[in-house]
Amino acid sequence: MDVEDLEKQWLVSLQRSDREAFADIYDFYWKKLLSIAFTLTKNKETAEEIVQEVFVSLWNRRENVQISSLSHYLATAVKFSSFKSLQRARRREEILSSEILQVPYQQDQNTIDARFLQEYLHGVVDSLPERCRLVFQLSRDEHYSNREIATELQISEKAVEANITRALKVLRVQLRKVGFIFLFFL
Repeated sequence: MDVEDLEKQWLVSLQRSDREAFADIYDFYWKKLLSIAFTLTKNKETAEEIVQEVFVSLWNRRENVQISSLSHYLATAVKFSSFKSLQRARRREEILSSEILQVPYQQDQNTIDARFLQEYLHGVVDSLPERCRLVFQLSRDEHYSNREIATELQISEKAVEANITRALKVLRVQLRKVGFIFLFFL
């Protein structure tokens, strides 16, 4: 039986929650995927975490995921996760180095994490639809009241409330995705 036929058989078994098939997939691809991740990250522990997360994700999504080629799917997932990991590490380093240059003493981890969270939130807000983003920024950054925003943008106060609610919902969803469960907006 060639690899392509074996993959098809594994995929059918995987969708039926066959743990043995999953173990076979894991055993067959683990070293190859670890090699890809290590080549990209240059860090064994990070590479192991990435591959582990990809397999956990595969298992969690086994009933819904549509895969035509298991080897390509797993390799792409590992590459994407590796790039995301490198990007997060690079961004964290940029924030850390900018903080160190601005302040004569080393910032503690909480301050760095808060800055990282702030940067992440700004990125999420920037990705909102234009009207929603503008309403949210006027409300949170400029401290405008709903009435002032409505007057400024020539929309109803209900529309202002709806846009703020939409923005907060998007922020909550995005924060849950990165592991932040609780967020309190003042």
